[in-house]
Amino acid sequence: MGINTGDLTHDIRQEELPQNSFGYSVGNFAANHFAGIKSCLRPMLTLANAAHSVLGTSAMTTLTKGMHNVLGIPQWTPAMPKSYKRREKGEGRMEKEKNMQGNSTANFQFSTFNFQLNKVVYFPSCINQTMGLPGKSRESQPLVDKMLSLLQKAGYEVIFPKDMEKLCCGTIWESKGMPDIADRKSAELEASLWEASENGKYPVLCDQSPCLHRMRETIKKMKLYEPAEFIYVFLRDKLEFTPINRPVAIHITCSMRRMGLANTLLSLARLCSTQVIIPEEVGCCGFAGDKGFTHPEVNSYALRKLRPQLEKAGIQTGYSNSRTCEIGLTTNTGIAYVSIAYLVDECTKAR
Repeated sequence: MGINTGDLTHDIRQEELPQNSFGYSVGNFAANHFAGIKSCLRPMLTLANAAHSVLGTSAMTTLTKGMHNVLGIPQWTPAMPKSYKRREKGEGRMEKEKNMQGNSTANFQFSTFNFQLNKVVYFPSCINQTMGLPGKSRESQPLVDKMLSLLQKAGYEVIFPKDMEKLCCGTIWESKGMPDIADRKSAELEASLWEASENGKYPVLCDQSPCLHRMRETIKKMKLYEPAEFIYVFLRDKLEFTPINRPVAIHITCSMRRMGLANTLLSLARLCSTQVIIPEEVGCCGFAGDKGFTHPEVNSYALRKLRPQLEKAGIQTGYSNSRTCEIGLTTNTGIAYVSIAYLVDECTKAR
């Protein structure tokens, strides 16, 4: 019937959160000091990881579950990531961070279909700028570093937008019923990406599908891509694929379905593995932004049919395109879920 309960929830929250309320003031403060907020989050993740190392998984789970039930704090799981902050210099030979001045003579109609394919503007999502991988992850590189490695393998020069720590697509505020703040953050991001891309001269990549979905809803004058689509469109002919025989599970996020990119993700996965599994009766993972941290029972119920299918197929790794969804999927299946970029990097080499 096309009913969007997410939009309805946003509208209800907006009605319950007038601009003179304390909650709105907190949201506005966070928007104005976003880089500082992220800087505060990283030590908290580091502390949680250190406590896990000392206490062990069982004790840490029991302790934090009790704190969650009594105090309502987010529930910790072994899938909780370590902190991450991108190194400012020396990422690699091809990476180049620029404060682009913009070219007023650039023709967007031309640039939309004739990108200079050796450059891309990469905007890592807020969560991937802040969160790495879980403490005992099999992977060694956080997603931002992995994306850089993959792009450089394909011969791309990577441009980051300036003042990246301050930027956000606005999803956080939209979901909390503060659409005006959300749109303000989107406008800030649009201006920075427009400058970095030299007025649309280069494609823009964001590594989180829910963020990219909102960006596409609010930013219309640039061509925006999430990882699976960007890899499939731009990197496929620059990389040599050698499919693995290991079975892999693919989780298609809600935002990818809404953007019509489900088949793109599956096609890319099938270039990488001869055994791509799409679990049955598993739609939305139920993580719902940050609700998987505060209401983990919703996430658990939504994925109740997933684990038996993975165990039956002997799957050890799953792939998706949203860090929060991957946290919930890892928590409820016992196997690692990571970005599709990891699978592509594993199965390719430069031509």
